[in-house]
Formats: sequence, structure tokens, C-alpha cells
Amino acid sequence: MKEKARSETVMVSIRMDKELKQSAEALFAEFGMNMSTAINVFVKQSVREGKIPFEISLKIPNAVTLAAMQEVEDMISGKKPKYSMSADDFLKEQ
Repeated sequence: MKEKARSETVMVSIRMDKELKQSAEALFAEFGMNMSTAINVFVKQSVREGKIPFEISLKIPNAVTLAAMQEVEDMISGKKPKYSMSADDFLKEQ
């Protein structure tokens, strides 16, 4: 019976906020793994997929969303909305 060859491992050091590390360790412990195992899972999946295995986004709202947010801010501050429509009129347009 052939033994599976063990790969050589190397030490990797990273800097991380103390509270973030504690939160991550608590989460990973819930999954039954330590920080090292979790990071290895992430790196292996990244290599397997050839990309970061999740979406990275700034979540910047588009122009339509920004305009809607501004309209809400205006209404909260007492300004009259740019467009006025009753609920019945809105439903008729649908």
C-alpha cells in the first residue's frame, strides 16, 4: 500500500484587528475549525475557482437609488416631493 506524500507546509503571517480575529475565531469554532483551517479553505477555493470565491463590492448606490434616497430625505425634512402620486394612481400604473 502506497503512502500519500505529504506536502511541505510553510508559515504565513498576517496582521489583523484584534476584535476581528476574536470574532472570526469564534465563528470558525462553530464550524469546527480553527483560523488556520478556515484560511486554508478560503485559499484552496480561490485557487480552485481562479478567483475570490465571493463578490467584493463597495455597494455604491446607482443614480436612481441616490435620487430616491434624496427624495426621502427631502420629505423627512418637510420639503414637498418632486413627484406626487396617490397609492391608487400608483397601482393603476402597474
